[in-house]
Amino acid sequence: MRRHRKRIAAARARNVLEHDFPKLATRAGQAPTIKDNPPLIYHPSREGEEDLLARARAALPGYRESLQEDRRVLIDRYELKDIAIKVVGVGSVGTYCTVMLLMASEHDPLFLQVKEARPSVLEAYAGKSIYANHGQRVVNGYRLMQSASDIFLGWTKGKLARHVYVRQLRDMKVGPLVDLFSPVMMVQYAEICGWTLARAHARSGPSLQISGYLGKSDAFDKAIAAFSVAYADQTERDHATFEKAVRSGRLEVIMEGD
Repeated sequence: MRRHRKRIAAARARNVLEHDFPKLATRAGQAPTIKDNPPLIYHPSREGEEDLLARARAALPGYRESLQEDRRVLIDRYELKDIAIKVVGVGSVGTYCTVMLLMASEHDPLFLQVKEARPSVLEAYAGKSIYANHGQRVVNGYRLMQSASDIFLGWTKGKLARHVYVRQLRDMKVGPLVDLFSPVMMVQYAEICGWTLARAHARSGPSLQISGYLGKSDAFDKAIAAFSVAYADQTERDHATFEKAVRSGRLEVIMEGD
């Protein structure tokens, strides 16, 4: 409990100006810019960089309209200074992502992440989304399922007709130290995650209908457990194939720290 309280206090004390800005941006030159950190974050060629910035400026009004009115007043205080390409995480491989740096003053930076939103994989089975913009679908999903969402969560459409959603790059978060969990703590953590997921589904769907579908037996529980084990096994097989490709020279990799 002491460790958790200490980590929560550290997260509350964290701020963009002192912690994120020195790592992600530089004041060298006339205006602050995002630091290049290839291959994770980088600027395109000079011509492409100017076009990217122009397209971002053109898409901002649409993003602003997607925010609640009180958040529009807040975002209006900021001015877009720079934008760079960001490599996405494993779950979003192949999708478009950028980081924007906005400033309200030289001491008030804001980093926003712009992520591409593609059609849901469920559309083939459940039909098309009711939303014209897939970013809007993602954002409304967040707002339905989360008790409190990012205040800058919104969506827009780019000049290239790409649907995107926007959120803060590094909002205040505290991640669990699962590598320190005992077996008992891991079970408790899994139970908390289950309750959180159940609450999210109850907020976003017909809770009575979901409860009726699940029933009173453990059939669904066992099905989820079996799927989880199969998924873990498949992940291990995929990683073994990946390592084999690296060792044989078929796949070139860059090790962290090189």
